[in-house]
Amino acid sequence: MSSKQQHDDIIKFDIVKNRRKFFFLSSVILVLGLITMLIMGLNLGVDFKAGTRLDMLIGKPFQTADVEAIIKQNVPNVHFTKVTEYGNHQAATRFDQTIPADKLNAIEQALKAKYGPQVTKQESTVDPAIARELAQKAGIALLIASLGIVIYIAIRFQFLFGIACVIALIHDAFIPIALFSLFRLEVDLTFIAAILTIVGYSINDTIVIFDRIRENLRTMKVKTVEDLEHMVNVSLWQTMRRSIYTVATVFFTALAIALLGSEGIRNFSLALIFGLVSGTYSSIFIAAQVWVSLKKREMAKQRFSSTPNEG
Repeated sequence: MSSKQQHDDIIKFDIVKNRRKFFFLSSVILVLGLITMLIMGLNLGVDFKAGTRLDMLIGKPFQTADVEAIIKQNVPNVHFTKVTEYGNHQAATRFDQTIPADKLNAIEQALKAKYGPQVTKQESTVDPAIARELAQKAGIALLIASLGIVIYIAIRFQFLFGIACVIALIHDAFIPIALFSLFRLEVDLTFIAAILTIVGYSINDTIVIFDRIRENLRTMKVKTVEDLEHMVNVSLWQTMRRSIYTVATVFFTALAIALLGSEGIRNFSLALIFGLVSGTYSSIFIAAQVWVSLKKREMAKQRFSSTPNEG
């Protein structure tokens, strides 16, 4: 059996030939996500929006309506989100403005009077100046991390790989942000940590695929566009099992944390789940396909420049 036949046996589905379908699917998702964000915006947490988050350990069964009534009685004329119950008889809410300590203590005392001395509270207050600073630094952190990774890949491999990674990174980061906007999930510092984690996993997977493409460029004859597409298809299927196994182990761990973990890390787990799926998809179906499209243009220019001018 020839090397070409062995490579053909690896390919289960022609990914490269169907790249326009994947580009269209991603474009639709990104456009819908952008529309969602423009209409609904982001549900910013206390970290990025001035206010107070109040977590209350009740310690026994309770009705959220009763907790809301106590809050309204002690902090009148201040808007707060609907009280949510989580974990082992715990409740949480968020105020749109900073709440003085004496009023928070009054809420705790009223809850103790109703449910017992085991009630405790934990608050997190951020003023407007700190919220703006956190938002700016979070954006800068994402930008620096993404830029550094792209520069590394451009130097390690080639410039076209760096461009493909830029597009894949935008894809990976935007989809979790759009989904958080759609489902009105809170965006806080743990979400930023999840996005940075997603970028790392996605780049790692993309580097493995690009490294295999680079190795196959040295050993497989690539003279035509058809040879290029075949080589990338082989590279993708050679790394497919590794990509799936890697994301599966992290995916199920993040899913277990989301289902069984505390409320404080649930949004981190959800962002990680969304990002792992979009990151693996982009590494296989977007990043490599963008590189193929760019490489085809480069090959066409090289053929044009090498063709002698007539006349």
